[in-house]
Amino acid sequence: MIDDRRKGWGLAALGMLLVSTDSYFVRLSELDGWDVAFLVGLMSFPVQVLLQRVFEGGSPVELFRRNPRPLLAVGLLSGVSQITFVTAVTRTNVANVVVIVAASPLVAAVIGRIFLGERVSRRVWVAILVTIVGVVIVVSGSVGEPNLTGDMLAMVAVLAFSINMNIWRRYGDMSRFLGLGIAALVTIGASVAFADPFGLSTRAYLAVAAMGLIFNPLGRLAHTHAPRYAPVAEVALFTPVETLAATTWAWLAFSESPTTATFVGGAVVIAGVLYGTLARARTPAVS
Repeated sequence: MIDDRRKGWGLAALGMLLVSTDSYFVRLSELDGWDVAFLVGLMSFPVQVLLQRVFEGGSPVELFRRNPRPLLAVGLLSGVSQITFVTAVTRTNVANVVVIVAASPLVAAVIGRIFLGERVSRRVWVAILVTIVGVVIVVSGSVGEPNLTGDMLAMVAVLAFSINMNIWRRYGDMSRFLGLGIAALVTIGASVAFADPFGLSTRAYLAVAAMGLIFNPLGRLAHTHAPRYAPVAEVALFTPVETLAATTWAWLAFSESPTTATFVGGAVVIAGVLYGTLARARTPAVS
């Protein structure tokens, strides 16, 4: 129904707006990516546990037994996405990261076609090629530069994020709180050996607290609920909200002006995304 789809769009837009602050808080903290990942995971886990008790109730163990494999999958993929995104922000320009992430709608559409059987139109396939060109333009500015590693990590984050959205879509009744709680545990376990979270500045702790206790968990919750109401490609349509907002935060807060390659590549990516997903948004939702 159209009301459900609008609800999904609203949740997707809100989620992306909240998550767009991640790159700002990472840069504000001036911490290594492993430190940020560990502290955010440590803070977001109790938030998800508390929200699960308040909104769902019941035993987390019983909820896990209903969908053990998909919950483990989204937990692992969310952890990978979180770590690679945060680390990418510390190793390349914020604009590069969020422009690459803007390719998520088309990656998600391809994965949805393969694993969920959701139809992908010729328009979307053309848009995929356009988006790939845009990403190549963005990354071309980093060839031979240290921040190429950050661009590659951002691509890994996109892939994990896109697969995750399709799993959330496939298992609409699965506990979002539990899945994100598992993701926090995965993040903690993967980063604890590399993190040094003690003796940091007050600003660093405040930045990761804002990210880990408020913006990141609430943004992820909103975005993971969105596929319950709208197809993955429509939900992913709102990923450019993060691209535009995060680039704006970096520009305003850190005077980090995007390079020409990022501007051009970003324009191509967003053009491809809009071309490929606006038409899809007009088709009936797949139930």
